[in-house]
Amino acid sequence: MPHVLRLPQIDLASVLAEQNPHIELRTHIYENSTRNFLKALITYKNRAIATISDRRKHQAMEKKKVAERVNLVETETNQCKLREIELVADLERENEERKDAELSIAAFNRQLASLRDNCVSIETEIEQYRAISDNLRRAKNKEQSLLHTHASKVLPELNFCEQRLSCVIEGVERDQLLVRFARLQPSDQNCEASFVIDVSNKTYRIITSSPHLPILPILVNALNETGDVYAFVRQVRDQYLELFSVL
Repeated sequence: MPHVLRLPQIDLASVLAEQNPHIELRTHIYENSTRNFLKALITYKNRAIATISDRRKHQAMEKKKVAERVNLVETETNQCKLREIELVADLERENEERKDAELSIAAFNRQLASLRDNCVSIETEIEQYRAISDNLRRAKNKEQSLLHTHASKVLPELNFCEQRLSCVIEGVERDQLLVRFARLQPSDQNCEASFVIDVSNKTYRIITSSPHLPILPILVNALNETGDVYAFVRQVRDQYLELFSVL
């Protein structure tokens, strides 16, 4: 309960009846009270100033922290914006790469489909070639069998011709025959003559001859007209006999 200052009761009539009227005002109490009030007021003021100063400092610190936080947030925001720009660029690049990849895949798929079609076509051709090869092999075997049959019939005739004409016929290259004549001079049993004839085509051709026989091209032309190989061999031997007879 607050202290209430109660003023003393003054009997004004008795005071005025005195010879020297005097009222005790007690100014020292007022002065003490005033001093205490001023002291309390100063203390309050100083406390208020200190509180305001502390609050200002605290607010300044908070404001600084908020400013720093704002700067940090702005920096992070700018970094995020830059990162967003980079991500957008990366996304656009990835989209372009994806489109290119899709185009490449589509092209590869078309090439693969084309290759598969080519493989099917090639396999079909291979089967056809295999069938043709089998047919050719059978035909070749048939021809070889026929040739062996003819060879077995011709071999005695060939041996007779070689003995009678004193000549030997040998294969030297593919479709080339070497014909060698012996005993062309009675006085020289080692005297020989030879020529190589190409029988790969229907038109016969002399590759080489030893010694050179000038009439040989004419005999080859006659051979190509008649096709009589045995007559050609006899004619060549007769020409070599004449050639060696004049040597």
